[in-house]
Amino acid sequence: MKNTISKSKFKPHALEYFRKVEKTGQELIITDRNKPVLKIIPYHEDSDQLLEELRNSVISYKDPTDPVGLEDWESLK
Repeated sequence: MKNTISKSKFKPHALEYFRKVEKTGQELIITDRNKPVLKIIPYHEDSDQLLEELRNSVISYKDPTDPVGLEDWESLK
């Protein structure tokens, strides 16, 4: 389960939560009236790690060589 906290509880302890995210590497979801509005995630400069997170994220696709966005050309006329 993801860590969540309300805006009102986050505000007075923001630095503590920033340090916790930095230390643990886990994201923090900030909510407003029980709806998620912000996500705090650790910063990663390593692009290989970002690509690793995307690996296996495509579940399936049909006809990968077919052109896409053909209907968009009509709106440009």
